Amino acid sequence: MKPCYIYSAVSISAQHTFDSELGLLEPLALQPNKVNAHHPLYKSYIPPAALRRMATGVKMGVTAGKKALENANIIQPDAIVMGTGMGCIEDTETFLNAIIKNDEAYLTPTAFIQSTHNTVGAQIALGLQCKAYNNTYVHGALSFESALLDGLLQVEDDSASTVLVGGLDELGKEFIDYIELIENKNEGITVPFSEGASFFVLGAIKQQHAVQLKAIKTFSALTLENVRSVFMAFLKENACPPETIDALILGHNGSKYDHYYTEAASCFPKTTVQLKYKQCIGEYFTASAFGLYLGVTLLKNQDLPSLLTCGDTPKKPLKNSIIYNQYNGRDHSLILLSL
Repeated sequence: MKPCYIYSAVSISAQHTFDSELGLLEPLALQPNKVNAHHPLYKSYIPPAALRRMATGVKMGVTAGKKALENANIIQPDAIVMGTGMGCIEDTETFLNAIIKNDEAYLTPTAFIQSTHNTVGAQIALGLQCKAYNNTYVHGALSFESALLDGLLQVEDDSASTVLVGGLDELGKEFIDYIELIENKNEGITVPFSEGASFFVLGAIKQQHAVQLKAIKTFSALTLENVRSVFMAFLKENACPPETIDALILGHNGSKYDHYYTEAASCFPKTTVQLKYKQCIGEYFTASAFGLYLGVTLLKNQDLPSLLTCGDTPKKPLKNSIIYNQYNGRDHSLILLSL
């Protein structure tokens, strides 16, 4: 099978990451409970007439996807693959509130149509006039990984030369309050809930500064006792001994399940730098897409924000990194990158 490379990575997050790949070197302080993304100037990428009809998630997805293609010098991708946990939750809330307010009568279908999870992928395709393969995965906290795995397989088996892959979730206005109440009651997630969109262009031809996407492994359930054996098997499958991994990017969110990350970190020697990224971008179903963005940026620029690192200063050059994420003890994913 052909190798798969990441040509470009773009992220809209709670930090200044869209405007500069080095936006994380001086992270912004976040609000304690909920935080919106730092939105770019959307009218630079979307016509105003279309912009005012778009929900937040659609704006983020269309803009980040368009910039990712521009950075990779790609006009038309051979496939568009999306991952989202909640889809366009703002329009879903609007439609459900209209059902209650109007006693299930005299409803306009607009909000319902715009609330479907594949809206973002469809809007990107419409803007590009792209009639290629277009798919959206809704697999909880594995939504982005499912999309990324689809893109990886398409490149590896020569079904597509270039694939646009994205992970996106918007914060919404009401439903997130119930999630927050549940987490507070269970003494769960302590980082703020947030939103974001991270997009990548995958391809089979190695280019300058491209980062290789070597492997992805996912588990819907994994016991703490099995974490070490899973990591060691993953490394063995990809011929990467623990000492060759220069950076371990972990999705700590302050919950009681962070001990999974502690166990994972124990697999690696002190020469492996550890990074915690959710403290600066918050938690949402596709936050792992930002973890991949961080991994790609780290290998590409050979620089990282000191506020995200824990432990010793990393050795250089940085050549291999692993992104590990899980959500409340479920939906585990491992992504291996190489320079």
